[in-house]
Amino acid sequence: MTVEPSVAALRLLVAVADEGGLGAGARAVGMAQSNASRALATLERQLALTLVTRSSAGSAMTGDGALTVEWARSVVDAMDRLAEGTAALRGAGKDLVVAASMTIAENLMPSWLAGLRRDHPEVAASFFIHNSTDVIDDVRRGRASLGFVEGPDIPQDVRRRKVGSDQLVAVIAPDHPWADRRGGVTVEELAATSLVEREAGSGTRSFLDHATQGLARRAPLVELPSNAAIVAAVAAGLGPAVLSIHAVRTSLAAGHLLAVPIVGGAIERDLHAVWIGPAELTGPGALLLEATSGASA
Repeated sequence: MTVEPSVAALRLLVAVADEGGLGAGARAVGMAQSNASRALATLERQLALTLVTRSSAGSAMTGDGALTVEWARSVVDAMDRLAEGTAALRGAGKDLVVAASMTIAENLMPSWLAGLRRDHPEVAASFFIHNSTDVIDDVRRGRASLGFVEGPDIPQDVRRRKVGSDQLVAVIAPDHPWADRRGGVTVEELAATSLVEREAGSGTRSFLDHATQGLARRAPLVELPSNAAIVAAVAAGLGPAVLSIHAVRTSLAAGHLLAVPIVGGAIERDLHAVWIGPAELTGPGALLLEATSGASA
């Protein structure tokens, strides 16, 4: 029977990589070094991989360890978002049902719901995640009273309100050939390159199609169902991608990804709330919209 690693062990592994050693990583997660050493050894046995090399000079990530860290980082980040979001929803019912596209749900919605819960504890809310096309369908069919999307194509029968802006950035692994470029890449080059991409219907995919309209777009290198999966694939060297700055900020800061300037200016997009009905929302939906101020990247 496969034994799944604990989130605490994965959090420790990420800290060891970020802090540059086992002792510093253990301190960062509030764990005694002796316990951290045992936890890391247990994780290596569970995964049947050597993740860290140990010597008198300290600890260093192996190649397998560096790749595993990126996957672990996605799990840890997801658990943190889950904790934040469920804390906001704890004890809630369904006064407000919200659908959100992946980038917004992963990076913005937890703090919006926490703000709603803080300022209006009487409002009971729940939300679920779809790509932008499906979010609009959820709103149209009444499965959600309010939706949040990143896609550029919002049907005329759907009400909308801009709640912020976002920037799409081209990202690569540090050893990718584009890393040596000083001039960046053009939109034409992005269109002519097979990228690691989200599935059709996602806001990010739709907006990239819109930004390269009129150009011959190469088929994706691979399609993946989440931003976290794309980040891990790019960091592993599979190929470049274009993602929201929200989705890659942590990996850029840690040096696991590099951003390549897009010649001619950044690709920016608007984030919208969408709903069906009166031009002005009232009730719980309007209160959630108040919590979305300051959503710009």
